[in-house]
Amino acid sequence: GIKKNIALKSGLVLENKKRSGYYDRFRNRIMFQIFDINMQVAGFGGRVMDDSMPKYMNSPETAVYHKSRMLYGLHAAKQYCRQSGYVHIVEGYFDFLSLYQHGIKNTVASLGTALTADHVRILKGYAPKMVLVFDSDTAGINAAKRSIRIFVNEGVDTRILILPGDNDPDSFVMEHGPDAFNELVSNADTVMDFLLRVSVDTHGMSVQGRVKVLDDMKIHISEICDSALRSLYIRELSETLN
Repeated sequence: GIKKNIALKSGLVLENKKRSGYYDRFRNRIMFQIFDINMQVAGFGGRVMDDSMPKYMNSPETAVYHKSRMLYGLHAAKQYCRQSGYVHIVEGYFDFLSLYQHGIKNTVASLGTALTADHVRILKGYAPKMVLVFDSDTAGINAAKRSIRIFVNEGVDTRILILPGDNDPDSFVMEHGPDAFNELVSNADTVMDFLLRVSVDTHGMSVQGRVKVLDDMKIHISEICDSALRSLYIRELSETLN
């Protein structure tokens, strides 16, 4: 009962360029509904069941789905974010679903796109503190580094949690349980502590290493708009590097 042009505009089907007709964008995928904050389905995500690429696929931009403003699970998590005063931000559907099922309900997922200032501003309406949760591999650490500037410039109290071993949030909470996860969250690094630790791990604390650490950190500190906050970080950095 859905008109073809509506199905096309929704991103659920694509026109077949080789012959007349349409085909299913999400064929052979497990489907995830993406709800907006008003509990309306705004888009879809799909995961393959084999080794096909891309592994995940989301709806294209439409009149109702705007990926720069959409966070997976926020419709279900918003009341728990308000109650706890903070929100965990993870990377995928399964990470969100696994944490939520284990009682860690103040959680949202970023839908496979880079976090935007709009995402952060939306979340600020529900929680003043945010915990970015990433895998411990290089990709996870780089993703954390890329996201930080937005949070700092939005003036959000942000913590960075890099999970130990080869874990993602799904595998960690399945193996170790929610209490162990919450313990890690309580000890998560501040933004500058995280950046400094990554830089020191890379360059070491020799004289030459500290010079390189300083070069790394100058880039991050220069991006802080708040002059008082910037001064505090500079003092902290100078003490750490002696």
